[in-house]
Amino acid sequence: MPTDGEMEILQILWKYGPCTVKEVNFLMNEKKDVGYTTSLKMLQIMYEKGLVDRQPVGKGHRYSAILKERQVKKNLLRGMIDLVFEGSPMQMVLQALGNYKASPEELRDLKQLIRDMERQAKK
Repeated sequence: MPTDGEMEILQILWKYGPCTVKEVNFLMNEKKDVGYTTSLKMLQIMYEKGLVDRQPVGKGHRYSAILKERQVKKNLLRGMIDLVFEGSPMQMVLQALGNYKASPEELRDLKQLIRDMERQAKK
């Protein structure tokens, strides 16, 4: 599984598509101060680990995520539910909703998900 720093970079690549080191570094610096050489080294390590691919562009490279966003999030969530919430997704949802304010849109989506799950259970 990717480290926290690698996840930050993957989030950027999933959102913006293939990026140069300079672009990744710029986007990472919107949240916290990260040096260019740190971004470069992280991307090189991620390439060696098979997390990203790279294509030559001028004197540098353009990096793209190899891992699929949905699969990574699914694996991380499954691990967290098993480890932290003793395998109970409901405990995780209740904890999240108790600690963070859900927007009206999120609550609407949650209600729709519950209705859909109830319909599936009746079949």
